[in-house]
Amino acid sequence: MARLQPAQPRGLDLFRRFTYRTAKRMYGRPMEPTQVVAHHKRLLFGYGMVAMAADGSSAVDETLKHLAMLRAAQLIGCEWCLDFGSFLAQRSGCPEDKLRELALWRDSVQFSDLERLVLEYAEAMTRTPVEVTDELFARLREHFDERQMVELTMSIALENLYSRSNWAFGIEGEGFSEGMYCVRPQAAALAV
Repeated sequence: MARLQPAQPRGLDLFRRFTYRTAKRMYGRPMEPTQVVAHHKRLLFGYGMVAMAADGSSAVDETLKHLAMLRAAQLIGCEWCLDFGSFLAQRSGCPEDKLRELALWRDSVQFSDLERLVLEYAEAMTRTPVEVTDELFARLREHFDERQMVELTMSIALENLYSRSNWAFGIEGEGFSEGMYCVRPQAAALAV
């Protein structure tokens, strides 16, 4: 159960009610992270604009972004992000086999060299402190132009924002990946 109760639609302004309805139309229900952030209208607006801009960008292959974001969520241990991210990844065509082996990507034959490079970048960005070396960035630049580097980097950074915020708020999974495979947090994934 979340540490803050969701802001209730009754009595909320038009913008927040619209936000709740849009999520319900897109995903079948309002989303708890949005409802918690809705306690601060200005931050909800910024959060929504950044999320929409990132979701609407397509310079980087969607599967690569989903894998990178799920890896960040897995390292942080955000149950909500793993649930929702697993749903989005599989809905976009990411094979379940890759999701099952995400924690073991270095030793798995499921991942291409480019996917391994992107996962290495996601891990380096998610570490505290961040450990992105010039060498790692240069290897990425062999595959991605400036626009793609910005999109990939921002996607991973946003996942860090989402995962760390949801973790702090105590927001748990909501069953988005029910009936499909859901990536597990790092410690649980390695115990398999």
